[in-house]
Amino acid sequence: MCLSAAAATAQPSDSTLNRRDATAWLNKIHKAAQRENYVGTLIYQRGSVMHASRIQHYSDLVHNEYERLETLDGKPREVLRQNDVVHSLIPEAKLVVVEKQEAKDRFPALLATNKNDVLDLYDMRKMPAERVAGMECEVFALEPHDAARYAVRLWAEKNSGLLMRAQTIGDGGKVLEQVAFSQVQIGVPSEKQHILGAIKNSSSWNRYEVTYQPTNIADEGWSIAVPLKGFQKIREVRRPLGELRAPAPGNARGQVFEVLQVVYSDGLTGLSVFIEPVSEQRVRREGVAALGATQVVVRRIADFWITVVGEVPASTVRQFATAVEYRPPKAVH
Repeated sequence: MCLSAAAATAQPSDSTLNRRDATAWLNKIHKAAQRENYVGTLIYQRGSVMHASRIQHYSDLVHNEYERLETLDGKPREVLRQNDVVHSLIPEAKLVVVEKQEAKDRFPALLATNKNDVLDLYDMRKMPAERVAGMECEVFALEPHDAARYAVRLWAEKNSGLLMRAQTIGDGGKVLEQVAFSQVQIGVPSEKQHILGAIKNSSSWNRYEVTYQPTNIADEGWSIAVPLKGFQKIREVRRPLGELRAPAPGNARGQVFEVLQVVYSDGLTGLSVFIEPVSEQRVRREGVAALGATQVVVRRIADFWITVVGEVPASTVRQFATAVEYRPPKAVH
């Protein structure tokens, strides 16, 4: 079920912001997520799927960040972050997964690359002000210049700039995906010691460190001719993927396997290309799938599976999947 609302189809009453004002607001929104102290409840809606989390975020005078994200539905999960080091706690397995956060674009943060890149690809319009979670908000619509990406709508708290709601808009004004605060307090006293204490308390659990090894896919015979304007390659890594579970003696990985991952972003949204060898342990098939704004395409090339995943239109994911080519590297004698 897609959400729909009159606001999603209403035409903006104000003109497009000039580049200076648009840049200032994007910068304010992004910095607020990193530098404000806030606690609240987040509601995620993707297609027919909905779940809630509680977030606590604190920043100190030199902009160190401390964050706790707790799921409120389903199995208990907790994510603790100190700057770019993330600890994901899986209580029933007494397992903590530690990894370095590669991008700071998770709600309520916004941008993955330079703000000016975004404004080369989207027009930013100011909409009538609204309230979200009891907060007065400025509302902005980011309209793409082409069909390769979705429109986005943003609600930012007027004073701090903290993002209160973000929507991904599809054809006909349908809201494909939404993240929003249902309750929030901004400017609260820091409780970073509780987060640091929780990280310390998990030190006795089973520990699995996720490592991302920088790589060059061309050395392994792969090439991707980026088919669409505005998508920049952010990183190429070899990384583990799969389901982590309570480890058996001598095996801390569970059902984990290695893949190549290439990440692309236009600054506001992005997609990943995964390359993995065909394996009897993993049953795959070619095809397409969608959930909310997320599109997935799987195809086989030689003895490899190619999976493209992104919060972009289906045509964009298909074009990236088609752009992947493989030439077996020559053996070195």
